[in-house]
Amino acid sequence: MSAQAAPFAVLTDIAQRSRSMAAGLPEQQEAVELWNGIGFVLAGERYVAPMGEVTEILHVPRFTHIPGVRPFLLGAANVRGRLLPLVDLAGFFDIPRSSRSQRERRVLVVEQGDIFSGLVVDSVLGMQYFATDSFRDAPEGVPENVRPFVSGGYERNEEVWKVFSAVDLLEDERFLDVAQW
Repeated sequence: MSAQAAPFAVLTDIAQRSRSMAAGLPEQQEAVELWNGIGFVLAGERYVAPMGEVTEILHVPRFTHIPGVRPFLLGAANVRGRLLPLVDLAGFFDIPRSSRSQRERRVLVVEQGDIFSGLVVDSVLGMQYFATDSFRDAPEGVPENVRPFVSGGYERNEEVWKVFSAVDLLEDERFLDVAQW
């Protein structure tokens, strides 16, 4: 055997022994395709916003009340030199807030074109991952006022997380019309 053939023969031998020893091992499972988003609680229900729609998550900052606006617009906060309107999402949808404390509330910062807004939710549950085959077209238990902004849901552990579209909300005329005239 030549000196060059010896390394190849060693590698071939290793490959054959590896295959024979792996005979009883479980086969590789198929990879599951995942969808992810930012989970949050609103009125005691679990929602998830697609990853690309939320630019930042904040504690509720100090803000200034603005006279002459609808009650769901809490006010405006200065966030790194930009004025961030804070919208009480439960107030906008006229649904009861969950019993979570004020300290648990968070702001989902969303930005679409010229619109920069903070959506105040009861709490944020962080990044959530769902198998794409667990998607449901019409999840149950979505309040009537919220339904136009929910585009299905993902089921995990016998619970459905409703997919909330912040982009659709930012395009809604009722959301944009905050004047109380």
